[in-house]
Amino acid sequence: MADKNILYALALLTFSPLAIAQDWNGTVLGFEAPPDPVLGEMLGMRKILNDNGFTYTLGYLNEIAWNGGGGYNSDPHVAYIDQFALTFNQDLERWTGISDARIEGNIVNRNHDDNLTTKRVQDPRVNFNDLTQESWGGQSITRLGWLTFARSFDDRRLTWRIGMMNKVQTFDQIIPCDFQLLSQCGGKSANSLTWNNWNVHTWGTTLEYKVTPTVTVKGGVMEQNPNAASRSHAWSGSTKGSKGVLLPVEIEARPQINGLPGAYNLGVLFTNAPQTDLWRGKSGGAGASDLHGYEKHNRTWFMYAGLNQQLTRHQDDPNRGLSTSVSMSLADQSTNYMHQVYAASLRYRGLFDARPQDWIGFGLTWIDMSNQYARNQRYMNSLSGVTDYTRPAYHPVPGHSLNGEFYYRFRPVAWLELQPGIQYWHRPGGIARTQDAWVTELKTVVTF
Repeated sequence: MADKNILYALALLTFSPLAIAQDWNGTVLGFEAPPDPVLGEMLGMRKILNDNGFTYTLGYLNEIAWNGGGGYNSDPHVAYIDQFALTFNQDLERWTGISDARIEGNIVNRNHDDNLTTKRVQDPRVNFNDLTQESWGGQSITRLGWLTFARSFDDRRLTWRIGMMNKVQTFDQIIPCDFQLLSQCGGKSANSLTWNNWNVHTWGTTLEYKVTPTVTVKGGVMEQNPNAASRSHAWSGSTKGSKGVLLPVEIEARPQINGLPGAYNLGVLFTNAPQTDLWRGKSGGAGASDLHGYEKHNRTWFMYAGLNQQLTRHQDDPNRGLSTSVSMSLADQSTNYMHQVYAASLRYRGLFDARPQDWIGFGLTWIDMSNQYARNQRYMNSLSGVTDYTRPAYHPVPGHSLNGEFYYRFRPVAWLELQPGIQYWHRPGGIARTQDAWVTELKTVVTF
């Protein structure tokens, strides 16, 4: 029923007279213009680059998390990660004559493989379903996030992109990544577990077409490569390890409702890459006891949807106000251990007159783990005869979990953001036997 309601909402937005193109200002939704950088104009170098069609953003981010109480391991630990990210765009039209053509690139350097979720908060014997530090990537590494050629046609209604790409260039970009909890960071498309977020590239090509000024249809063909996040692939253009192709389709609407901007989307992802069943064996029984191993599926599906709507506008400043976002994902639970994920949040930009650029945010995420994954965990325990949760050989059986976060972000100077916050984890990883956990956090962002 929830899926039907989302379809109805998108249909109403598409054909409603309220969805008339106006000046769409997404600042209160989290789409802020880049702040003045700490390096300024760099003695005129930035202007020279811009005059030659080269624009870029260079930023630094760190995320600190400390387990204040509870969790799988209550021993205190302060986890720290950081990253530098360079995103650039080179206009090609002035050099090649190709109308509205450009080269797009992204390079990310990540450091300190220090993950509080797996070290303290969650039982390491089950797959993690959330992160206390959303930018943790599993290793300290510098890698190419994307390098693509793009151009527009039909008076910029159609955009074509090709190259070593990442899904965030095209898909599921209606909700910002402002929270430090991974489940509250952006949309839910990454929960498919068949493509990667942010700084991992694979080959592909995508098309975006503006059906109306407010509605865009998107599609593409992308490589499905389980090795894409490996160290050997960080700068490689090789397709070694590819298992098939991803076929994403998304509809996005950015209307004005009662004069307030909103962003809505619905996406479906198909893949023909082989997927391992979480329970069933090749001979039809339980995979854990099947001599031939677990059954393989030659295709699978995944669905995601979301909305981000401004609710109020400050009477004296259009860039201040309250917004809400809701996002969800639904996966084939025979191959994906995260069956359903629902996240909701409230944000307010400029709550206080003295701090018009500060943000305050609150979010909750409900995660339902796959019944097939839980079934396999139970069967593994029956095979081993281990029934004591405290024994290392026991396989915990996951169910659902509820995570929440509250943050306040302020800007002491234009180029610096400081964001302290607190997280609450109920049944971390979906394990009822794991004590609820409190996590304090601090995210710092510097724009160069």
